[in-house]
Amino acid sequence: MTKTLREIADHCGASLEGDGSRPVVGPADLASAGESEVSFLANPRYTPLLETTGAAGVLVGPGVETRRDDLTLLRVEDPSRAFTAVVGLFAPEELEPEPGVHPTAVVDPSARLGARVSVGAFCQVGPESELGDGVRLLAGVVVGDRVRIGEDSVLHPGVVLYPRVVLGRRCTLHAGAVVGSDGFGYEPTAEGWSKIPQCGTVVIGDDVEIGANATIDRARFGVTRIEDQVKIDNLVQVAHNCELGRAAMLCSQAGLAGTAKVGERAILAGQVGVGGHLEVGAGARVGGQGGVTSDVPAGADYAGWPARPMREAMKEIANARRIPRLKQEIETLRRGLAELEERLARFEGGGER
Repeated sequence: MTKTLREIADHCGASLEGDGSRPVVGPADLASAGESEVSFLANPRYTPLLETTGAAGVLVGPGVETRRDDLTLLRVEDPSRAFTAVVGLFAPEELEPEPGVHPTAVVDPSARLGARVSVGAFCQVGPESELGDGVRLLAGVVVGDRVRIGEDSVLHPGVVLYPRVVLGRRCTLHAGAVVGSDGFGYEPTAEGWSKIPQCGTVVIGDDVEIGANATIDRARFGVTRIEDQVKIDNLVQVAHNCELGRAAMLCSQAGLAGTAKVGERAILAGQVGVGGHLEVGAGARVGGQGGVTSDVPAGADYAGWPARPMREAMKEIANARRIPRLKQEIETLRRGLAELEERLARFEGGGER
């Protein structure tokens, strides 16, 4: 696919400054872009690359200038958002599977399949499950009994939905995601661990995306609930009876212990851990590897272990970096004090005047 810079500008709503007739075959970053590629500048730290990039054109924000006359600028309010639209322009179209059931798939006779449903190779659909219109199960998906999947949802290879899970409309589950496995619950006994029955289920809203190899446990009783528009990255663990509010975001390797709550539009960065029965308030953000050991107020920015207000955590990190220098200063003072004490001892003994 080839587009001119003018066509790209029209597509993303940019004003064109320079030669709009130059052909472009795709997007690239500023450092590696060639003469037939388009790039963008959103982070000021990369501004020097504007003078050296080989790109045909660059999306830039207001006020950004260049001394070059061979580089076309596509000026927009938000270069990052506009570049997302540009990338989509060049993204290859995915081949959608034809509706129908593959000969190697096993679909229970009591299951109900809507219009335009596609069940891929080696899939299994259990008794009394319902697949809404336009649902696509790619190869090797396992759908347990009495599962409900909303219209136009896509389950990539190897996804497993345990019995009685409810999945909303237009959801995307990536390869290896597991929803509805048992919550992690055991009671100690004289003979060892006794498993606690996990009798609940998982209910997921509309427009939810769940990353590869993410796991969401069924409730001990009641519901583990994922509201509309939640985004879950790869390798995330959501334990039994957790609740994720609308449009919450969990980044890779985040983990929630049982009955934790994450509020609407809250963000947990990579490897954040949230303890059981704790709540991260609406709009709050927890920085990478943060360990949440108490409730996080709505709208707050937290970081560190234990997680605490961001400003406080950053101050402590800055102080920690001073420790080697302070240690050296203390050693110097200690040696100086020892020398003074030695001289004082000699003076008092009459050996020095």
